[in-house]
Amino acid sequence: MPYSPSGTSQSRAAVAGAINTPIWLDNPDRPVALDSLIGAHSADLAIIGGGFSGLWTAIQAKEDDPTRDVVILEGSRIGWAASGRNGGFCSPSITHGFFNGLERFPNEIRTLVRLGHENLEGLQKTIAQYQIDAEFELVGDVNLATESYMLNGLEEAVETARSYGEDWECLDAAAASAVISSPKALGGILQRDVALVNPAKLAWGLRDAALTLGVRIYEHSPVTSMSEDGTVMVLTTEQGSVRAPRVALATNAFPPLLKRIRNYVVPVYDYVICTEPLSNQQMSDIGWSGREGLADHANQFHYTRLTADNRILWGGYDATYYKNNGMDTKFHSNPDTFAMLAQHLVEFLPALDGVTFTHTWGGAIDTCSRFSPFWGTANSGKVAYVAGYTGLGVGATRFGARVMLDLLSGKPTELTELEYVKTKPLPFPPEPLRSIGIGLTRWSFDKADRNEGKRNLWLRSLDKVGLGFDS
Repeated sequence: MPYSPSGTSQSRAAVAGAINTPIWLDNPDRPVALDSLIGAHSADLAIIGGGFSGLWTAIQAKEDDPTRDVVILEGSRIGWAASGRNGGFCSPSITHGFFNGLERFPNEIRTLVRLGHENLEGLQKTIAQYQIDAEFELVGDVNLATESYMLNGLEEAVETARSYGEDWECLDAAAASAVISSPKALGGILQRDVALVNPAKLAWGLRDAALTLGVRIYEHSPVTSMSEDGTVMVLTTEQGSVRAPRVALATNAFPPLLKRIRNYVVPVYDYVICTEPLSNQQMSDIGWSGREGLADHANQFHYTRLTADNRILWGGYDATYYKNNGMDTKFHSNPDTFAMLAQHLVEFLPALDGVTFTHTWGGAIDTCSRFSPFWGTANSGKVAYVAGYTGLGVGATRFGARVMLDLLSGKPTELTELEYVKTKPLPFPPEPLRSIGIGLTRWSFDKADRNEGKRNLWLRSLDKVGLGFDS
């Protein structure tokens, strides 16, 4: 049977004492805040946004040309938003999964697979070069079949992926149970080239690397306007401004400064809970000795992993869209969803019945209709942007940043000539159709998960036109 739809009184009690803060950000070693931008400044490259995309853009720009003057303007703190709120899954895929890329870019998928693996290798080299303590673990990821119908097609999927260079393995019930002692582990697919990281530590490490390279970073400096003045762009904050001939927009799900992007991205809130550190007995009971990342194969899927101190992070399933692209810190908490997730975890791992949770949180994911990043330029090539990672940006943001820099150079490269880079997703409709469509899609996904994966007319129609919504 699928997971229960709501939390019980026991699961509500289990999360009642948790603090509403990401486990990653609840760290006494969090860097001290940097100064805000005050006064008029200039730079060769100005980056709006201090998450993974902005940090990777700055580092690669300085590595390309150490003399380049680079500035990052961050509205709050480095890593406080999506870069510090995700699960820390670092995949080689730059297309939100191999099959999403194969479906949408079949003529380029072999190249995109190669570029994705090269990107992950580059990320590892940067971590080593700058001695970043990101708790990097190349442990792989297992996509579990938790219902019998999900076993159909697994071997064929593995064969297809392997034919394009992916290192995948099909797991039967015994092999899946050897990964994790769960009654729901019926089989699955092991993807070996997936790493786990502490995302906040990665962001803070990239921050320190950027500062070492001479990047100027200003926190608590939200850009309130962007305008063109001849050959330069002018970025205005509450207390200052920056003039720069090139600008990179790396604002994730936040309202973009370019109107042309607004209909392509919607913010979807994902929710996560984290247990207390498990005892040695509990670790033995669940048998998770390989420490792989895990997810289930449903439309409304869960993802889970172990932290460095053996807590279980458990998230996903209940992705929520708030009307009119709603974004607010009040959406970081959702007690009903936290209780439901707690119940689902115990259903997945009955040996942990009675476990308590110390942290709960939520955060916005920048979702687009093709579920993978897209790029573009504005103001005669002075501005480049990337958005739409849909929750798989820990690794892909490095690639996205590289593409932005190539676009800003004005010269064609292997990356800028990709169909993947040249094309856009289909836009989302305006409200109220946007909310209605997203709500109907979520309802249809839930119905499919409870009907052996059978997709209704609405989902089949979305598949046909290439416009959908992924939980």
